[in-house]
Amino acid sequence: MSGHDQLVLCLCELTRLLWKLLLPLVFLCVLLIAVLVLLVLAVRFWLQSKRNAQRARDGRPTVAFFHPYCNAGGGGERVLWCAIRALQNRYADINFVVYTGDLGVTGQQILDGARRRFNIMLPRPIQFVFLRHRLLVEPGLFPHFTLLGQSVGSIFLGWEALTEFVPDLYIDSMGYAFTLPLFRYLGGCSVGSYVHYPTISTDMLSVVRERNPRFNNPDYVSNSLFLSAFKVVYYCIFALLYGMAGSCSDLIMVNSSWTLDHILSLWRAPNRTSVVYPPCDVSAFLDVPLEEDGDRKCHSIVSVGQFRPEKDHRLQIRAFKKVLDRSGREGTGGREALKLVLIGGCRNHEDEDRVLMLKGLCQELGVADRVEFKLNIPFEELKREMGDATIGLHTMWNEHFGIGVVECMAAGKVILAHKSGGPKLDIVVPYEGGQTGFLADEEDSYAEAIERILALSPASRLQIRSNARQSVARFSDQEFEACFLAAMEPLMGTLER
Repeated sequence: MSGHDQLVLCLCELTRLLWKLLLPLVFLCVLLIAVLVLLVLAVRFWLQSKRNAQRARDGRPTVAFFHPYCNAGGGGERVLWCAIRALQNRYADINFVVYTGDLGVTGQQILDGARRRFNIMLPRPIQFVFLRHRLLVEPGLFPHFTLLGQSVGSIFLGWEALTEFVPDLYIDSMGYAFTLPLFRYLGGCSVGSYVHYPTISTDMLSVVRERNPRFNNPDYVSNSLFLSAFKVVYYCIFALLYGMAGSCSDLIMVNSSWTLDHILSLWRAPNRTSVVYPPCDVSAFLDVPLEEDGDRKCHSIVSVGQFRPEKDHRLQIRAFKKVLDRSGREGTGGREALKLVLIGGCRNHEDEDRVLMLKGLCQELGVADRVEFKLNIPFEELKREMGDATIGLHTMWNEHFGIGVVECMAAGKVILAHKSGGPKLDIVVPYEGGQTGFLADEEDSYAEAIERILALSPASRLQIRSNARQSVARFSDQEFEACFLAAMEPLMGTLER
């Protein structure tokens, strides 16, 4: 027998073997799929039984908000409490639950914090479900593949939330999109989401493709062609999964035009997506006097924002250093004529360590005597600092919206914000043809803008401040409540009472 005949014989034998194995493999696959489907149905039946028991006990439907950091004190938390307040005022026959991972405090302490920081009081009590495994969504747990790690962690945290309490309507108010299919398909809940910031965006992909160093694209990645290419593939796969998870939402609310563009490109659900600008306590800052500031001996520059890496407080300090150096050389009042006040909340030890790092940077640059840090301060102290300031400072690249920017403008400060995202598209825009603030995008342009603002006459600054205050009425609590309730009405109408 020739070699060719032997090869043909071997191929025939291999084909017969594979054919014999095919039927068992198909049967095994069908069996595994059937077991998986039955398991999913059994879990769904068990969870719905729990919900029916809760419903029989309470006698009314429940709306739950997934917000593991509800005690953080940032703009996202203001949205949460204003949303619950609006729903409680409209729907008296519905219970409200908040899933939180803040184990070190009681529910009442969380509500007291909301009243102290945001001047928000709920008309009636709500229930808190305390989650024990919030560590699973901490970025520090995943030094590499952070987006994927946090997203997988959010699924496990969402499972804990779902097994602790099964609501009728589930709202993800913090951006954990991978919990949406869990509550929809296993919990049998109606689901909605309020998106502050897409977990991944086309801008993030562009940064990696162009190999630009950022806080989420370190130098060792941007300097490597292989690592950059690998990260682009990783981001593309993750964006696909993120879009599939987000598209499960029955209702999608986004906080700005910038976020809308990205969510539409990722989740592809235009008929279910609408812009609901976040609530800014505009009225609370209107009693800050709006008058000329020419007699001030010291001009205060105030920054309001959580101490997270993306807020880029380092840029603020470095730009401030340049202004101090130039003012000293030019004899325009010197160091004593300026100070920088950084106001914000710390969510965890990581944020507290970041504050220590920023204080170290101030020492290194020799500006520690002109920079003040105000952490987790009460609302009244925030207003006092706003009243004393001349300039409101914001430096986050592609900020999804910018509640701190709006609050500074409402308080009558000359705002200097980053030339990107929500501040550029929605907030620091002309009002009736008049200027409402300034935009910058890097160290030198920030320093130059600060100098330009301080060089304006008090009357010119006053005109810009007046335009800014009038322009932000569209971001008030009242506007948010009206838009939020209108968006929520279809879902709320599905609840059986």
